[in-house]
Amino acid sequence: MPQATAIPSAKGATNARSSEFTPLLREVKAAGLLRRRRGWYGMSIAVTLLALGATGVGIHVLGNTWWTLFLAVPAAVFTTRTAFLGHDSGHAQIARTRRANRALGLFHGNLLIGMSYHWWTDKHNRHHANPNHVDKDPDVGVGALVWTQRQAAQREGFACWLTRHQAALFFPMLLLEGIALKVSSWQDLRRQDVRERRVEALLLGAHVIGYAALLLTAMSPGKALVFALVQHAVFGLHLGMCFAPNHKGMEMPESGDDDWGHLRRQVLTSRNVRGGITTDWLMGGLNYQIEHHLFPNMPRPHLRLVQPLVRAHCAALGLPYAQTSAAESYRLALEHMHEVGEPLRTPPVP
Repeated sequence: MPQATAIPSAKGATNARSSEFTPLLREVKAAGLLRRRRGWYGMSIAVTLLALGATGVGIHVLGNTWWTLFLAVPAAVFTTRTAFLGHDSGHAQIARTRRANRALGLFHGNLLIGMSYHWWTDKHNRHHANPNHVDKDPDVGVGALVWTQRQAAQREGFACWLTRHQAALFFPMLLLEGIALKVSSWQDLRRQDVRERRVEALLLGAHVIGYAALLLTAMSPGKALVFALVQHAVFGLHLGMCFAPNHKGMEMPESGDDDWGHLRRQVLTSRNVRGGITTDWLMGGLNYQIEHHLFPNMPRPHLRLVQPLVRAHCAALGLPYAQTSAAESYRLALEHMHEVGEPLRTPPVP
C-alpha cells in the first residue's frame, strides 16, 4: 500500500495545500470543461432507454423458454448504464437546477433500477467529501468486508472467517451486490422525512410491480425468478468492477490528516484505469476517478479532456498520479484486501 506523503501541520502549510487546487480550477474553467453537455446526455438517455426497451421486447418475443435467460446479460449491462446516468445526475452533471437533476435521479435510480436516489446520494456525497478516510468515508466502513487491519482485529466468528478470505471472496460477493443495493434502499426509507419517503417508496414500488409484470407476463414464475437472479448477479458484478479499482489499496487517511487540502485529498486516495473508448463506455467514466473526484460536477465526456491538465498539474507539484491497467487495478485491490486479513490467518504466538 502506498505510503502517505508527509504533510506539515503548520497553519501556513495548510493554507498552501488548500491553494494548490486553485490554479487548476482556474485553468479548467477557462477551457470550458465545466459547461453542461445537455445534448450528449440527452442522446445517452435516449439510447439507454431504447436499449432497455428493446431488451424488454426481446423477453416477450422469446417468451417462456430458457433461451430468454441470455437476455439477462444485456439487461444487466443496460441497467448499469442507467445507474451511471443516475450517478451523473446525483453530481449535478446533467441539468442546471437541483430539481431537474433530482427528477432525473429518481427516474433512473428509483423507477428504472429500484435503487433509492436519496440513499445513494447521501452515502456517495460523504464518500466524495472524505474519500478512503477511515473514520468518515462510508465506503470503507465495517461491513461484509473490512479495509484496515484495525477493523479486521475486531472481527469475530463468521465475520472473522470472512475477513480471512475476503480477497478470494470479493468477486463472488459482488454477485449479491445488485440485491444488496435494493435492500439498503428500502431500509433507508425509515430515516427519510415523510415527503421524501412517500415519493421514493412510490417509485420503488412501481419498479417492483413493473419488473415483476414484465417477467411474469413473458415466462413462468420459475424462469422469471432465475432471470431476475442472473440479471441482478451480473449487474452487481459489473457495477462492482467499475467501483472496485478506484480507491482500494490507495492512501487511507485518518483523523489528523485533515490538512491535505482538496487536491491532495482526492488525488492521493484515487486511482485511474487506463483504457480507450471501450473502457470509458464499460466503466461510465469512472476510470477517470482522479478527475471525477477533483471535479465531481464535470460532465462525463469532459473527463478524458481534462486528464492532461490534471496530470501536468500534479507533475508540477510533485504529486503521484496513479494510473494503471484494469487487470493491475484489480490485482492491487485484491492484494490490499489480502493484506488486511493477513493477521487473522497467522496463528497466534503462544
